[in-house]
Amino acid sequence: MPVLKAVSSARKTAAEIAGMLGIATASEAVVSRVSGIEDAGEGAVVFAVDDGALQAALASKAGLILARDGASGDPRVLVVRDPKYAFAVCAAALAEPVEGPLLHPNASIDVSATLGKGTRVGAGAVIEANAVIGEGCSIGSHVTICAGATLGDRVVVLAGAVLGSTGFGYVRNSETGEYRLFPQQGRLVIEDDVEIGANTTIDRGALGETRIGRGTKIDNQVHIAHNCTIGKNVVIAAQVGISGSCVVGDGVVMAGQVGLGDHVTIGPGVILGGASGVFPGKRLEGPGQMFMGVPAEPLKDYLKNVAKVRRLK
Repeated sequence: MPVLKAVSSARKTAAEIAGMLGIATASEAVVSRVSGIEDAGEGAVVFAVDDGALQAALASKAGLILARDGASGDPRVLVVRDPKYAFAVCAAALAEPVEGPLLHPNASIDVSATLGKGTRVGAGAVIEANAVIGEGCSIGSHVTICAGATLGDRVVVLAGAVLGSTGFGYVRNSETGEYRLFPQQGRLVIEDDVEIGANTTIDRGALGETRIGRGTKIDNQVHIAHNCTIGKNVVIAAQVGISGSCVVGDGVVMAGQVGLGDHVTIGPGVILGGASGVFPGKRLEGPGQMFMGVPAEPLKDYLKNVAKVRRLK
């Protein structure tokens, strides 16, 4: 996946853009970049999420305007269900490919590692023995892909991330108090189209595997411990900490600083609000339901309890 630049040499006709979005247009415009409305000029694509933004876009020189409402009759307006999402599709289509060599000369890549076609590896990155990286991936500067980790196609890993490191699993001698490392010989599997933020760490499995599902997006400074299974299209914001052996279902949204104890199960589609915490062994279910607080509880219950505490003051 190429890094997006603010200005691109790529050019698309309005008809090509409309075709990607599954709509029709009579516009004959040619566009080459995406832009904010305030900076829009000829050849720029902008988006408008409300009437005020649409009026500002219509007054600009933008070549194409992505909006929900085409009542103005302006041929530059492409009517789409979700202007912001459509704008992201356009940005990817108009992105200028990264220039330079695929493998930075300062990267360290073990001879037994496998890299797919079109994969880029940045300065100072380390790819250890028997790691497998798919096609079209982007491995940022000073990333470490530990031995045996497997990455699918189009995976993006930003600077400083460590993937497949040894998990924090220790066994205590009850007589002496000594701790001994439990075997951490499993593997890490990251499926296609996953994006992993800067300085995020994901541990390998202990005896089995840690798996990150297809399309999941992980922010900066997140930690995912050993033996976790993260589903497809999960969104995990910054500073989330997930303890060992947790299961996170498809489509879960986890806001910043959420913490999960070990062996927690989060059902598909659950939303965890910022700084909420789930105690070890607990299970939260309910697609589309938001949980807040420590311990996390349904939003309506959380708000009731907050109100009760405030009345005591």
